[in-house]
Amino acid sequence: MEFLLPWFALKNVPGVGNLLSKRLLDRFQSPDAIFSASSHDLLLVEGMSQGLVSAIQHQKISDQIKREIDLVSRKNYKIVTLTDPDYPDLLLQIPDPPPYLYVYGSLETDTRNISVVGSRNATAYGISTTQRLCTGLASREITIVSGMALGIDTAAHQGALAGKGKTIAVLGSGLERVYPSENLNLFHQIADSGAVISEFSLLAEPDAYHFPARNRIISGISLGTVIVEATRKSGSLITARLAAEQNREVFAVPGSIHSFKSSGTHNLIKQGAKLVEHVQDIFDELPVLLSPQGGKRNTNPEEPVESTQRLSLDEAFVFKTLGPYPIHIDNLVRKIEIEPGKLSSILLKLELQGIVQQAPGKLFSRREGSF
Repeated sequence: MEFLLPWFALKNVPGVGNLLSKRLLDRFQSPDAIFSASSHDLLLVEGMSQGLVSAIQHQKISDQIKREIDLVSRKNYKIVTLTDPDYPDLLLQIPDPPPYLYVYGSLETDTRNISVVGSRNATAYGISTTQRLCTGLASREITIVSGMALGIDTAAHQGALAGKGKTIAVLGSGLERVYPSENLNLFHQIADSGAVISEFSLLAEPDAYHFPARNRIISGISLGTVIVEATRKSGSLITARLAAEQNREVFAVPGSIHSFKSSGTHNLIKQGAKLVEHVQDIFDELPVLLSPQGGKRNTNPEEPVESTQRLSLDEAFVFKTLGPYPIHIDNLVRKIEIEPGKLSSILLKLELQGIVQQAPGKLFSRREGSF
């Protein structure tokens, strides 16, 4: 992996960030050529100063860089550089792509990617909606991109895996610092069918300032970004803004008008984001996703999980009283005036039929996709 040494050396030049690295690589084509260029030629690149030229000319390949590359090799991770044919085509189009990516799994140049992000503290409605949407997209051979955070991100990856599709997780930490730790198993599952990627060194911790930078990759590697359950101050709105700046489509899943957790997504819709209720809404806006190889595994990804036609009168009454947002069983008892023991029995039957779901704390709601 000796050929990687100049790439790592370039990224570690003080003051040379992703934007300037891209300009230098566009001009000189390789890190080796950058390090051997004259001061005059380096200064012709926009953003270069005499101080940066000096920093480049005096840059050394440190022992730390050598240890990093050795760890990459020992862990069987991959490094995909900007000039590598496996570097994502869409990511090459943004102004400040990472000079290289750490990859666990298999990263392809396919551009049929949709990113789905949202709240870490998601509701049952947000989780189930995200899983259904991503399962539908994955079944049409769309790759789902997200950040592997708790909540909506996790649901997005899980939905893609349930649809037997590919998914890409973009980390705000190094591959050797899986965050959150609760998603370690998911980390390996994603790599089995897709890829986990990061621009940060293997041992980099999940520092707060990493995540806004990570978000530009999530949006940049995708044709469009779907926001699910974002408050007005949600970090997911950063991803939406970056997607718009990168000339990518922005989508938003509506929630309850009474839920502050969807206030950010509703504001995006007011600003022109495409409202998403079904998979087809995304295909309508991005017909390029509909290619001949799509749709082989599932001809109707929106098909409900279970019909309610065989419910008893009591079961149908309880089911119709429920909505997409969870309600506590005590409130449900008061709402429909039914004996608690009988209600519990009915709810259990509806759960077993797959049309009602229970969240922690005795909260019940319709399962997304039921009718």
